[in-house]
Amino acid sequence: MFCKAAVLSALLSAASAGTILWDGRFNDLTSSADLEKWSFSNPVGPYQYYIHGTGSIDEYVNLDSTYKNPADTGSKQGVKITIDETSKWNGQTMLRTELIPQTSAAINKGKVYYHFSIKTAAENVPTATNEHQIAFFESHFTELKYGASGSSNTNLQWHVGGVSKWDVELVADEWHNVAYEIDFDAGSVTFWHSTGSNALTKTAGPFTASTSSNGADWHLGVLRLPGSNDGTGAEDWFFSGVYVESGELTTSVDSPGGSGDSSETVASSTAVAATSTAVVVASSTAVATSSTAVIVASSTAVAVVETPAASSVAASTEVPVASSTAASVEVPVASSSVVASSAPVASSAVVPSSTSVATPTASAGAGSNAVLPEEFTIKEFIAWLKAKQGKN
Repeated sequence: MFCKAAVLSALLSAASAGTILWDGRFNDLTSSADLEKWSFSNPVGPYQYYIHGTGSIDEYVNLDSTYKNPADTGSKQGVKITIDETSKWNGQTMLRTELIPQTSAAINKGKVYYHFSIKTAAENVPTATNEHQIAFFESHFTELKYGASGSSNTNLQWHVGGVSKWDVELVADEWHNVAYEIDFDAGSVTFWHSTGSNALTKTAGPFTASTSSNGADWHLGVLRLPGSNDGTGAEDWFFSGVYVESGELTTSVDSPGGSGDSSETVASSTAVAATSTAVVVASSTAVATSSTAVIVASSTAVAVVETPAASSVAASTEVPVASSTAASVEVPVASSSVVASSAPVASSAVVPSSTSVATPTASAGAGSNAVLPEEFTIKEFIAWLKAKQGKN
C-alpha cells in the first residue's frame, strides 16, 4: 500500500530529475566477470574493459552491495577498483584500472551531468605521495586527483585543465557524491558535491574548459603516476551511482529508477519527467483490498486520487490525464499476479474528480514551512511544490 510520504518523495525526486543517457550503475551485472564479455568486436554491456593489469579481473574489479553508497537505493551494488604493482597496462609504468562507457548515446554533446560517488576505506589505503588521476577524460579537461608526486597530499581535489579548483580531506569510509556539469557547447564545467546522503550542491564553477570528448574517453577508475617515493601494496577505490544524464540535474544521491529492492517504486524519471500522458506506479508486493494512492502526472498538473483495489494485486497502473483539471482518471487494474508493464489489463474503474479535497496551507514563498494535506487538488499540489522549492 502506498503511503503519501513515499509517493510524494518519489514524485518530487522524479519531477526534479533529468533523462539518463547512459547507466553505469552495475545493476544488470551479476559479477565483475560479466565485464569480460565485452570486446571491441563484441561491444556488449555498459562498460569497455581493457585498461588493467595482467591478472584476472577479480584482482582489479569487484562488485558487491556493500561497495555502494547506502543512501543510493537506485543502485543495487557498487564497484571496488583496485590497483597494485601488477596493474601496468600495455607496457606502461603507471598503475591503472579503468572502465570506459560503452554507449552510442550523446554523452559528449550539449549540457550533461556525469554522476558518481567515491570513497576509500581503512584497508588498502591509497598512498598520498603519488599523483592519482580519477574519473578523468582523456584530455584531462576535468577530473579528480589525489596525492602528489614528490610530496604528500591527502586531499581529494577537483581539477580543470590541470589546475585545482576545489579540495577536501579524503577520510576513510566517507562517501563523496559528485556531478560534473559539462556544457560541451559552451565550453564550461561546474562541480557539484556532497557527502553521505546529502543532496548535491553547486560547489565550484562554472569554469571555462576545453571540453572535448568522443563519448568513449571518460575513465571511471584510477591511474597512479610513478614517483620518487612510490607506495607499495594494493589500493582500493570504491564507486557508486555512476550514470550520465541530460536535462534537469538530479541532486538527490538516491539515483533515479530504483534497483528493484524496494517494495514501493514509482516509475523512473526517464519515463516520468514532464510527460503529458501517464506515470506508472508499481509495487513489487501484493496490495491488499483497500484504497491505494495513485500518482497522476502531466506537463501542467499533478494529483493524488484514492483508488479502491478489487483484490490482492501488485498493479501496474496507467493513468491518462484528461485535462489540467483532471476531471476524471481511468485506472486499469492488473490481475492477481505482479505486472511490470504499463499496458492496461483486466478491468477499469473511473474515479471522478469529486473526491473530497482539503485546503492546503502552502503558499508561494512558504519554503520549508509549506504543508500538504492528506488530500489535495492538482493546483494545490503545484502551489505546494513551488513553495517547497522556493519558486514563485
